[in-house]
Amino acid sequence: MQLSNKLIMITGGGQGLGRSMALRLAEQGARLALVDMNAEHLAETCSLVEQAGSSAMGYVCNVSDEAAVIQTVQDIAAQQGTISGLVNNAGITRDGLLLKAKDGKVTDKMGLDQWNSVIDVNLTGVFLCTREVAAHMVEAGEKGCLIAISSISRHGNLGQTNYVASKAGVAAMTVTWAKELARYGIRTGAIAPGFIGTDMVMSMREDVLEKIANGIPAKRLGQPDEIAHAVQFILENDYFSGRVIDVDGALRI
Repeated sequence: MQLSNKLIMITGGGQGLGRSMALRLAEQGARLALVDMNAEHLAETCSLVEQAGSSAMGYVCNVSDEAAVIQTVQDIAAQQGTISGLVNNAGITRDGLLLKAKDGKVTDKMGLDQWNSVIDVNLTGVFLCTREVAAHMVEAGEKGCLIAISSISRHGNLGQTNYVASKAGVAAMTVTWAKELARYGIRTGAIAPGFIGTDMVMSMREDVLEKIANGIPAKRLGQPDEIAHAVQFILENDYFSGRVIDVDGALRI
């Protein structure tokens, strides 16, 4: 897909990785539909996109709300035209051990609210946004591309039962949708980041960051634009579909 003048929808597009994706794609001439829960962050990113020489519109939407997602996709299409690409970037964490015990007695458990909140955003949100954008593409006759952000944590990570389940599910859905949607000319892909130096991560103590970096074969954290670069690759490569790219500095070998 040539990105010039193509409309790309990015969830979680107000800040962090979503903002980096928006700016990189804007430099390639793409137009952006940015979805986030924070209107102020959306406005900031839209302004940065315009400074980069492209255009963007922001949409406040909870991706786990079916009615809101349906309406948002309809609004984007009505206001900006046919959607050619989607990046499911919105995600949250609510970390905790499955259970804690002392002297043979369970003292704490992961709450159902911890489980549901992460699954609702990270998994159900990806399902809803992908379903609605794919339906839009099919009806518009658009041969588009649908991307999800997974994680290397999908293979299992201490204290992240809910997050691991959501990111493993995202990877599996990516393969399934590639097989189902190929007949319509629609491709899918997923990216599994390792430790990335977003503003949130970089706010951690310096000694903690140093310990993390020392555990990565590349000896550094990834940069947000390196994840955005992977997004660009998947969108532009018309023979890529149904696969997950790990971008982790060889952390998981």
